[in-house]
Amino acid sequence: MQITLKNEQDIARMRIAGQLASEVLDYIAPFVRAGVTTAELDRLCHVYMREQQQTIPAPLNYQPSGYPPYPKATCISVNDVICHGIPGDKKLKNGDILNIDITVIKNGYFGDTSRMFIVGEGSILAKRLVNTTYECMWLGIHQVRPGARLGDIGHAIAQRAHAHGYSVVREYCGHGIGTVFHEAPQVLHYGRPGTGLELKAGMIFTIEPMINAGGHETRTMSDRWTVKTRDRSLSAQWEHTVLVTPSGYEVLTVSTGSPQPPALFHSV
Repeated sequence: MQITLKNEQDIARMRIAGQLASEVLDYIAPFVRAGVTTAELDRLCHVYMREQQQTIPAPLNYQPSGYPPYPKATCISVNDVICHGIPGDKKLKNGDILNIDITVIKNGYFGDTSRMFIVGEGSILAKRLVNTTYECMWLGIHQVRPGARLGDIGHAIAQRAHAHGYSVVREYCGHGIGTVFHEAPQVLHYGRPGTGLELKAGMIFTIEPMINAGGHETRTMSDRWTVKTRDRSLSAQWEHTVLVTPSGYEVLTVSTGSPQPPALFHSV
């Protein structure tokens, strides 16, 4: 597994790309409401990236081996969609939960982040799932420091999810990122503490747990991109891009509208 350690120039450019990705989410937040289609949200994001930021949406026409080209600028996953939801004509309704996943390219560097949104007044179950998933992501981030192991991140995430009766999706994970969209290492959202790759200063990767209200099993739709929960339970995901610093971590995907860390991390 070849890990690319980033130098100061790389890190500076990743900070810019990460902030820009987060600012797309700041921009789109007021438009997330009942009656809007996910295709319209995608269109607005794409126009903002192209005209306001001069960034490139990384998902558009992205085609890993064995997949058709991804047709949109963003991934928008609603309710029981775990990830890679293709924006379309579906109108949002009160109570829906959705993840908007943004990856921009700026000067050859990728910024990757996602947030959850609740349309109108969500159910107690939906709010708990969304909030717990946010805590899971931050608990994983809080493990990041030189000398820690990837298993420490996954263990912290899974421990919190399981304590609330939720399951962790196992087929999809975080990933290294830089001038390549997906690179080593793979960052699993479950694991055993003290196991896995040792973290070193200069590593940059995403932490993006996908947590289901029901079982962890998945099913992939005929478009070969959209992934749903097999039992049709709700799923939530949050994502940040994180740098391993000499003394700990730095979250690169932050902007003025970024949600604050959860209460248990007011000191972070």
